[in-house]
Amino acid sequence: MEQVLLIIGDAAEVTDTLYPYFRVMEAGYRCVVAGPERRTYHLVMHDRHPDWDITVESPGYRFPAEIAFRDIDPAQYCGLIISGGRAPEYLRYDADLMRVTRHFMEREKPVASVCHGIEIIASADVIRGRRVTTVAKCRYDAEYSGATYEDTPVVVDGNLVTARTFWDSAPWMREYLKLLDAFVALANSSSTP
Repeated sequence: MEQVLLIIGDAAEVTDTLYPYFRVMEAGYRCVVAGPERRTYHLVMHDRHPDWDITVESPGYRFPAEIAFRDIDPAQYCGLIISGGRAPEYLRYDADLMRVTRHFMEREKPVASVCHGIEIIASADVIRGRRVTTVAKCRYDAEYSGATYEDTPVVVDGNLVTARTFWDSAPWMREYLKLLDAFVALANSSSTP
């Protein structure tokens, strides 16, 4: 079974994490959850309230990571999904995660990023000249890192599929799975004598 990595940490957003986790498995892939350490992480729920200028954050589910970033051999995976929430704010400083992210982008393996996940791919310096979308408050991260920001639910640019927020999960995963299936089919046909 082909494997896809899902990146999380404390304060990863619940829907940004669980929707792709189950959707990728439903499509027949093994979804391997990765974090800074192999342990259980605290997911959070984000919501907008009319009397708040920023997102309200509430505790969500606890979710285990089965592998630490430092132990990942990215050659064993056909795809990468980067969850949103506040986790990317500190995960982007992890050198092993940067190594993994660059591997996927340099080898043009399918990469999906939602919401604040853009902070990870921006920090890996792999979006220069690319079109992306993200939650509006992360537009600066994308543009400062050389990408062109588009305020649309989903943007596909080469091997990269980006979405604004969990409200865009269905079209985000639909586009990502198209890329993932095509990549795996091509890889399998290339290895067949």
